[in-house]
Amino acid sequence: MGEQGPDGSNKKRKTDERVAHAAPVTPAAPAAPVAPVAKTARQTAKTAAKKIAAKKTAPKKTAAKGTAAKKTAAKETAAKETAAKETAKPPANESRTALVRRARRINRELAEVYPYAHPELDFDNPFQLLVATVLSAQTTDLRVNQTTPALFSKYPTPEDLAAANPEEVEEILRPCGFFRAKTRSVIGLSKALTEDFGGQVPGKLEDLVKLPGVGRKTAFVVLGNAFGRPGITVDTHFQRLVRRWQWTAETDPDKIEAAVGALFPKSDWTDLSHHVIWHGRRICHARKPACGACPIAPLCPAYGEGETDPEKAAKLLKYEKGGFPGQRLKPPQAYLDAGGKPAPPLGAG
Repeated sequence: MGEQGPDGSNKKRKTDERVAHAAPVTPAAPAAPVAPVAKTARQTAKTAAKKIAAKKTAPKKTAAKGTAAKKTAAKETAAKETAAKETAKPPANESRTALVRRARRINRELAEVYPYAHPELDFDNPFQLLVATVLSAQTTDLRVNQTTPALFSKYPTPEDLAAANPEEVEEILRPCGFFRAKTRSVIGLSKALTEDFGGQVPGKLEDLVKLPGVGRKTAFVVLGNAFGRPGITVDTHFQRLVRRWQWTAETDPDKIEAAVGALFPKSDWTDLSHHVIWHGRRICHARKPACGACPIAPLCPAYGEGETDPEKAAKLLKYEKGGFPGQRLKPPQAYLDAGGKPAPPLGAG
């Protein structure tokens, strides 16, 4: 109930009427329609959903395209390798004339790749080359080159080495392996040179092979590089490559020498040996040839036995072809001019 005044009238009712007459009430603005807001929200949600779906779908499409591209590239690479391999293989019934031509072409190609090829043993005279070649059996030329400076510094002549204390020589030659047997050989050949040849290294094959520890291979190294007399050096690299190239099927070094020698003029023999041996050490390795980096791949019947991918093959290259030092501490100037690096001395980091 409202409060009553002194005259008994209803005080609240009169007050409400005065307010109603004094300030007319303005009607409230109509509320915004709800439907359009809901519609906009749904559209926004749908747009966001589409964007999310697009982001999820895009990588899959890209990945699918990338996979397809990789498969196509792999097929093309395989096709090229197959074609190259088929092209590389000489005919099964290769004639003698065709063999001679192919062999000489390989030598010409290698001469362009290794124009600075040389014996990879350090030497200043025939005696040093003879001793170094004997020491190189079953070890690397690099190890020999790192060992001989101390040997030749202490025993510079055949007479000095012939009179040496075997135990002292053994200690110097220890890094070369088989140092006891090699000590006997170098002291023995030094005595023979002193007693039979006046302290001079003979320049004839028949005389060289009479020296202790000297066979035909060693003799031809000395004859070809110290005396300028042609000879074929049939070392392990030479044997492996000439069989890979199907120049011969022989396995005996003397027979290989005769078979390969018959394919070339005698004047080519020494340089041919260098080319083949250098290629065997740098590119055509025994276990994993770098076929993809080989300059004579189209002429090689064994193409594909090693790594054919060019990038992977490039990682298999050794010595100067792979950017590494060579085997000689004192290489010829032509080698240095071509970008070759000398090997470090024994004990260097």
